[in-house]
Formats: sequence, C-alpha cells, structure tokens
Amino acid sequence: MEQEFLMSLIMIIGIDLLLGGDNAIVIAMASRNLPPKQRKKAVILGTVFAIGVRIMLTSVAVYLFQIPFVQLIGGILLLYIAYHLIVGTQEKEGEIKSHHSLRKAVQTIVLADMLMGMDNVIAVAGAANGQTFLVVIGLLISIPIMIWGSNIILKILDKYPALIYIGGGMLAYTAGKMIIHEHKLAPIFHTHPSMGVMLPYLLILFLILAGMIYQRIEKNENLP
Repeated sequence: MEQEFLMSLIMIIGIDLLLGGDNAIVIAMASRNLPPKQRKKAVILGTVFAIGVRIMLTSVAVYLFQIPFVQLIGGILLLYIAYHLIVGTQEKEGEIKSHHSLRKAVQTIVLADMLMGMDNVIAVAGAANGQTFLVVIGLLISIPIMIWGSNIILKILDKYPALIYIGGGMLAYTAGKMIIHEHKLAPIFHTHPSMGVMLPYLLILFLILAGMIYQRIEKNENLP
C-alpha cells in the first residue's frame, strides 16, 4: 500500500508539473501591470486560491464533465480572458488603481486556472484513484514551482513585452482544444475532422489579429 501511495503521489506531482506551464504563464500575464510589491501578493494569492479551486474541481471532476457544454463555455471564456490579457498591455500604468488591479489580477488567475486546468483535473483525479488527500499533497508540492516559474516569466515579459502575444496564443490554443473536446460537438468534428485540427490555430490567428487591431485603434486615438 505504501509503494502504491508513493507511485500515485509521484504521478500526480509529475502531471502538475507537466501541465502546469500554462498556469505559470497565466499568473505572469495577469499580474504584469501591477507594481512590483503587489505582483508578489497577486502571484501568491492567485496561486493559493487557484490550488484551492483545483482541489475542489478534482473532487467533483466526474460529475462536472457530465454537464453538457461545460468545455465549450469554458473555451469561450478562456478566449475572452486571453484577449483582455493581451490588450491589457496597452493600459497606461497611471490609469491602473492598485487595489482594484490586485483583486482583478487574482480573479483572473483563479478563473483562467480553473478553465485551463480541466485536463489536469481529469488526469490528477485518475492518478489519485479517488483519494482527495493525494490530490491535496501533490498540488501543495507543486505550488512553489508554479510561483517560481511565474516570477521568471514576469521578468521576461518586462524585458520583452511583445512576447505577451505568445502567451495569449497559448491560451487561445488551449481554448480551441477545450471546444474540440466538447462532447456535444463531437459529431460535428467527427464529420469534419479538418475543422477540429484547424480550430486551435484559427483562434490563435484571430486573437493576435484582434490584439493588433486594438493596438492600432488605441495608437490612432492617442495621436494629437
């Protein structure tokens, strides 16, 4: 039993690390406009709350995915989040109120983690064999790694702001994958498999173009 417990725990930690790259990117993107002192608070609070939500979701994963259109709605919401994270790069620092921004950053981290972590939830639930205690331990061990990863990405985004489009593209790709895996849409993608293959990439293109158009409009409006 002890060996089985350790194997399950190792599997859960491995799943969290392998599928947690997107989470670190979301944390970094959502907190990049905050003052340096508040960034750390947003990263820590957002990660802790996101882990709590992840634990609850894993506990009810089997029932959650029986609800029709959950993945479709989640994919659309994630695409919405990705767009606002990208266009947020155009906000002026002086127009951001710190107390509101911190709360909004934490909310964005939790919501995006909840939407993006669906695959992670299912994988962890399977590896845990119904043992919520294992899920909690695995996630708690992965917290420092997620925070450390997001801090590195924050420094990179500060130096190369244009890379925000890569992060947004990853979110759009994940949104497309979620929509494809919606059970109620399975007949459509089964009949037209090329549509399922192209959808994530089309959403990436759509998101980048939408961000560029928004940037162009903002630039024109700010001209004297």
